[in-house]
Amino acid sequence: MKVLLLGKNGQIGWELQRSLSLLGDLVALERHSVPFGDLSNPDRLADTVRDLCPDVIVNAAAYTSVDKAESEADVARIVNATAPSALAQAAADISALLVHYSTDYVFDGTGMLAWKEGDVTGPLGVYGKTKLEGEKAIIASGCNHLIFRTSWVYAARGKNFAKTILQMALEHDHLKVVNDQVGSPTGADMIADVTALAIRRVLKRPELFGLYHLVASGETSWHGYANHVINRARELQPELGWKVTEIVPVPTSIFLSKAERPLNSRLNIQKIQQAFDLKLPHWQIGVDRLITEINL
Repeated sequence: MKVLLLGKNGQIGWELQRSLSLLGDLVALERHSVPFGDLSNPDRLADTVRDLCPDVIVNAAAYTSVDKAESEADVARIVNATAPSALAQAAADISALLVHYSTDYVFDGTGMLAWKEGDVTGPLGVYGKTKLEGEKAIIASGCNHLIFRTSWVYAARGKNFAKTILQMALEHDHLKVVNDQVGSPTGADMIADVTALAIRRVLKRPELFGLYHLVASGETSWHGYANHVINRARELQPELGWKVTEIVPVPTSIFLSKAERPLNSRLNIQKIQQAFDLKLPHWQIGVDRLITEINL
């Protein structure tokens, strides 16, 4: 089996290089790769797909700068919507499976219930709108596909909320952290492992193609996330001399941003657990492991 991975150096892409390599011949590309792997030029990207003729295409690349997208809507749309559309058409042409990642930002963030795959969408900003357009284009193409909506993604490699909050806890007495946004911190390693498993399953059971929500189980606010991370790190490394004495819960409204954030980022994972016979781990399990891997 030949697998083409796009966005190999992102949080999810980096972990996918490990999990997808077990499936067969892996070709992993990023923007400046040869062959061409840049989503900002959809036509050339589609040519790459047709030239390589993979059995599976995994698109882990995206325009993810939520605030910047408000002033770069055209660029965000090319990467998040036009490019996935071109990939889907190329996948259909060569009878390949397309795996694509989307986001909870396709919803408007209202209510308290976890969003199901079939719930009415209503993105609040350009980022969510363009990601939703990408989803719709893939589905409309008729290609064999897996679309995974996820949220609050972290990885040991690169920047993430846990690293930032721990560094701040070493430097500041008081921290202000949002407590009215709720979701599930989700490890890129778990996403990558589930992706590889799902690919193996759907190639044998095509009735499983479709759209799924993929996050860790359980829920918390950013404030709860920060408390857990700092308390766990204090247990593991008390010698670091933690300065923080108070983590103040605050509403999203006190922070100015160009793009509105959804308050309810909960995603219902019942469908994916049933379809692939999974029990997704609680968010604290992955975060605890992340903390042991962070070098402060």
